[in-house]
Amino acid sequence: MSWVTILAGGSGSRFWPLTRSTHPKQLLPLAGSLTTAKAAMEAVLPLVGRDRVLLVTGVAIAERLASELDLPAENLLIEPRAASTAPALVWATHVARSRDPSALVLSMHADWHLPDPEAFRMAARRGLETARRLDRLITTGITPTRPEPGYGYVLPGKALSEHAWEVAKFVEKPSAPVAQELIERGALWNGGLFAWTADRLFSEIRRHTPEVATAIAALDHGEVDRFFAEVTPVSIDEGLLERSRNIAVIRGDYPWDDVGTWDALARVRAHDAAGNVSQGEVHLVGAENCVVWSESVPVVVAAVRDLVVVEANGRILVTHRSKAASLKQILEALPPHVRELE
Repeated sequence: MSWVTILAGGSGSRFWPLTRSTHPKQLLPLAGSLTTAKAAMEAVLPLVGRDRVLLVTGVAIAERLASELDLPAENLLIEPRAASTAPALVWATHVARSRDPSALVLSMHADWHLPDPEAFRMAARRGLETARRLDRLITTGITPTRPEPGYGYVLPGKALSEHAWEVAKFVEKPSAPVAQELIERGALWNGGLFAWTADRLFSEIRRHTPEVATAIAALDHGEVDRFFAEVTPVSIDEGLLERSRNIAVIRGDYPWDDVGTWDALARVRAHDAAGNVSQGEVHLVGAENCVVWSESVPVVVAAVRDLVVVEANGRILVTHRSKAASLKQILEALPPHVRELE
């Protein structure tokens, strides 16, 4: 049977000051009326029953996510510590295989914008079927709409079937000129939608990912805390996909955005006539192409352009849209009493 693992970790810093560790972007309606976690759940429920959706998250937001998504308690996998995506997905796949020895697993994140859920499901079904038929790890490449330096890219190689190719190369977060060159060569965005059989994942992890493989015995004995204590944090991309040769890429023809910065709201939310995106009590006077979010007080933005302005949690952020991707560096420059939110 098919299973879906939804990854819902993260520190909550990419949308500071609106987000914080106990209220990350998965719990916010950044792209519409639903939280991104709720939208992810609604996207996958037509694929599998609710009893075959596993949610991996941290203790800080587990209770709220469980309530938001109405998941069975046994499907809420709470990490003892954050250890990146490879340990999380190995754990989730181990759980799926313990309940269903022939498990096929689809992996996705809880904070994507998926405006066409049916097109997404078509790609997901193809990924699961290709993983079963080719017995390979499957990554889904999304047709790029721009040379985005913040994304990873995957370059398809030799055709394996009508809809699947070998992976010639992965490139992580290239410069904009290199991204454009990759797109011209046929590269796709590596959007983070993966599929595999449980047996294939564990075979490849044992072969290529010692950071995690040496701790799998702890899971076999039901010792999740020991598993997380023994693993070395590593992403599934770096720790496995970039090392394995038993991998294929399929094309995902669905609109997708990882909504990774405040600037991304200009892509996923409705604009006014001047190109502004706003939320809350916002008054725009002669402003153009701004992203403005007010949580609790009226905000007036006048006679400026291309700014991000955010009021939330007792903080105000003002930066140029072109610098929104540098928010982590901005936060590191702040004193702790300003940066840290309750």
